[in-house]
Amino acid sequence: MASEQTTITVQGPNGPRAMRISSPSRVLWPDLGLTKLDLVNYICDVGEAFIAANGDRPVALQRFSGNVDGEQFFSKNPPKGTPDFIRSVKVVYPSARSHPQLVFDEPAAAVWAVQMNTVVFHPWPSRADNTHNPDQLRIDLDPQPGTDFDDAIPAALVLREVLAEAGLTCFIKTSGNRGLHVYAPIEPTREFLDVRHAVIAAAREVERRIPDKVTTAWWKEERGRRVFLDFNQANRDRTIAGAYSPRALPHAPVSCPVTWDELEHADPRNFTILTVPERLKTVGDPWAQFNAVPGTIDTLLQWWDRDCQAGLGELPFPPDYPKMPGEPPRVQPSRARKQD
Repeated sequence: MASEQTTITVQGPNGPRAMRISSPSRVLWPDLGLTKLDLVNYICDVGEAFIAANGDRPVALQRFSGNVDGEQFFSKNPPKGTPDFIRSVKVVYPSARSHPQLVFDEPAAAVWAVQMNTVVFHPWPSRADNTHNPDQLRIDLDPQPGTDFDDAIPAALVLREVLAEAGLTCFIKTSGNRGLHVYAPIEPTREFLDVRHAVIAAAREVERRIPDKVTTAWWKEERGRRVFLDFNQANRDRTIAGAYSPRALPHAPVSCPVTWDELEHADPRNFTILTVPERLKTVGDPWAQFNAVPGTIDTLLQWWDRDCQAGLGELPFPPDYPKMPGEPPRVQPSRARKQD
């Protein structure tokens, strides 16, 4: 018996495209009964803002074989059968290997990704024509056990002040879970390691101002009940869910841009694939002017140099990274003390 399928028309800059959707009634979010077709419709509804935020970038796809509670995997290389209208770009990974990754230029490309069972979209912070130099500085504010979204808000506000002092205009979105993501558009003139150092410099400055609220400690045993400023998300091939990307959580949340004025009263549970399309119609896209005034990380790198001269140097890299110059030992502090 033929499998269930439907065809939808997706509008885009190159005109409408007819996109086939197989198994449209397959349930992705069991708690809400939301289906694959519901996700397709969501992508169509937010398509312009979604592509503005995530398009023209290498993107990794978080795909699910069943619903969001089931098996998942990350897809980086273009899958077989990728349509001709979807391009790819070769990127270099920390291992020095290079592989192609998909690049989306129109909403139909994201709809096709949903057809391929994608739920979460992870764009790079660099553009397809210059993958080595990010044009976004990103900082992930990650509440640790004993803290929550409300604890990330004051941390984000101080981070905004710090980045403004460094000459950067920043934007904010919910992570789709308990955290916040702060982005600043930057000129793509520096490579990933420089941007990582700029992020560390900003994070350390925030930590100086509110040390009881935030931490840059990489090891979980040292973080305490504070918000972790995750500097390692600035590394090459480290991505976070893009703006307007759904998340694979039971209530179908979205990583949603908000204005700074909204932040203090924002509830991330209110931003879902059911509510965000109407929000875009009534409130508009808080990131519409994101690329209007890119800044530089020059001042942050001056802070980095200052801190290095004061004895604060490199911080640990993720465990799958090659050993990096100046990196401290990758040994858990408690284990290191036992070895001593």
